[in-house]
Amino acid sequence: MWPLRFFQWAEATALGEMIRMSPWAFAVIESCHLLALSVIGGAVLIVDLRLLGFGLRQQPIADVARDARPWLFGSLIVMLVTGVGLFLSEPMKCYASRAFAVKMMCLALAIVFTFTVRMKVTMADEGRVRPSWLKLVALVSLALWFGVGASGRWIGFSG
Repeated sequence: MWPLRFFQWAEATALGEMIRMSPWAFAVIESCHLLALSVIGGAVLIVDLRLLGFGLRQQPIADVARDARPWLFGSLIVMLVTGVGLFLSEPMKCYASRAFAVKMMCLALAIVFTFTVRMKVTMADEGRVRPSWLKLVALVSLALWFGVGASGRWIGFSG
């Protein structure tokens, strides 16, 4: 399924070796990754809860989404950068991990969905989008991002 040579190359990188040999690098990288996950989770959750009709009902959806966007972008960048470091620390484990494959699939889908469908819906005039669509978009978004987090945890407990 995955190109083995890429994972073997990643295993041999100097950065991956440094992370594996350092007594603290993995812990620092993972801590930053988890902090970014909690920030992106909050940014996603506040908008999706608003789409579902819970909380911040006095504020337009577009305003809530606009205010959460810098947190979403910033934490996503930190998650991607630290995720590369985590991957480089154990690429062959990732190669054999079903959890890693699920996480990458959920992450790709979540990013595409968030910056296409969800963004279009949150920026639209509220009166032009049916409430059922708002709820569907929120539920899909929550499911995808939950899949990213849950499968990431699953990686830590697998093989």
